[in-house]
Amino acid sequence: MNMSCKSIGETQLTNYKSLQVLVNPQIIEAEKVVKEAVSQRKTLLVVGNCWVYYLGRAKSKLDPGERILMIKEDGSLLVHRSVSYEPVNWQPPGCIFHVQAKDNVLEIRAVRQKPAESVKVFFDNIQLISALSLVDSGKFSLYASEEDMQKAILTEPSLLEEGFKIISYEKKVEPGFVDVYGLDKDGRLVIVEIKRKTARKNAAIQLAKYIEAIKSKAHREMRGVLVAPNIAKDMQRLLTTLGLEFKALDPRKCAEILKRSEEKKLEAFFKEEISP
Repeated sequence: MNMSCKSIGETQLTNYKSLQVLVNPQIIEAEKVVKEAVSQRKTLLVVGNCWVYYLGRAKSKLDPGERILMIKEDGSLLVHRSVSYEPVNWQPPGCIFHVQAKDNVLEIRAVRQKPAESVKVFFDNIQLISALSLVDSGKFSLYASEEDMQKAILTEPSLLEEGFKIISYEKKVEPGFVDVYGLDKDGRLVIVEIKRKTARKNAAIQLAKYIEAIKSKAHREMRGVLVAPNIAKDMQRLLTTLGLEFKALDPRKCAEILKRSEEKKLEAFFKEEISP
């Protein structure tokens, strides 16, 4: 591994094959590293005192403060405070970057054509710059809990079936709590019991008890639906005997739906934040 380390005033420069780090660089030094990083599509981290202007569908201004700027190889940009997982400013992938140093201030501008918008980040003091060539081919697998599966159905009721409408969830009945409670397209009550793993006999019996407890008060046609990735061997016979149904639902699909929902909320949040 080739490595060099030298001091430039207070600047410490470290070079590895896939990593470059500057500590307390001069603005002119920082400009060079940032230009090289964005042109070579490296992942870039810049830590220091900055302020931000956004212009596009609306306008916003972020006053000076010490923050973390991240530019990824896909052309996305994020500005993070020292708290919260959400960026305070961001631009999605596909940005074109313009970098210049002027009057001892480093300007990094991220521009998008459709829609036409730009984010300008200005640094007058930089504590750290890191340019990295990252290799990441790992597969991402996201798995949901029973609570996440419930949230996914509440977010997108059609996961259960088309026309399903939510009435309530965690509904208290004498034997316990019903995971999801709603109406199907024909107006029948639907009682849903969710299991993250293979559903077994006890899950079917539990659902049957919920149906029995509600039936005496509801006085209308009802359905019981057991939701799980799969059911144990010979479970279908028991479900048929008890008059229950099974709906196969992959927890990974639920996790993806929740992720998309959170991304939409985040995008809506930023649109609201930058509205005049």
